[in-house]
Amino acid sequence: MIRIALIGDIGSGKTHVSKKFNYPVFNADNEVSKLYKKNIKCFNKFKKIFPKYITKFPIEKKQLTKVILANPSNLKKIVKIIHPEVQYCMNKFLKKNKNSKIVVLDIPLLLENKINKKGDILIFVDANKNEINKRLKKRKNINMKLVKKLKKLQLPVETKKKKANFIIKNNFNNNFVKKSVKNILNNILSYD
Repeated sequence: MIRIALIGDIGSGKTHVSKKFNYPVFNADNEVSKLYKKNIKCFNKFKKIFPKYITKFPIEKKQLTKVILANPSNLKKIVKIIHPEVQYCMNKFLKKNKNSKIVVLDIPLLLENKINKKGDILIFVDANKNEINKRLKKRKNINMKLVKKLKKLQLPVETKKKKANFIIKNNFNNNFVKKSVKNILNNILSYD
């Protein structure tokens, strides 16, 4: 199984690009949302650590936003609770798709949380900074203060770019992105 991992800045369009591969995709953000809505174990841990903010189940993102904005160190506490659960979901995904030639990992803190493996093919999704900011501001329920705090958790964009095996320039044009993905896949499969 070839593991393709997408890396890049917040809002660069990793999820958009991941869908163009036409292989199974593990989307960590989706899994985190499910955990907030369905995982009572996570809720109980959050409630114990942040009783002032986390009071009802399912957990709402705006509650967690308040937690993070109240104290920057709270973000690390949240990651510590959520990370093992996401890792568990990813392992289930990998088992379920063990016969797939390729799987795509869309995990924002892949490198930072050392989830990647030595043989993973890292693809950096590169997008124009102004375009990223425009897209982030369009998202509903996005808090730009929160985005700044999340960026502090991430490795610098240039570091990620250097670690990548490939770079996809995401100009948010479907045909261009599809063509770039096809070229990269051809390249990867020709070595397999």
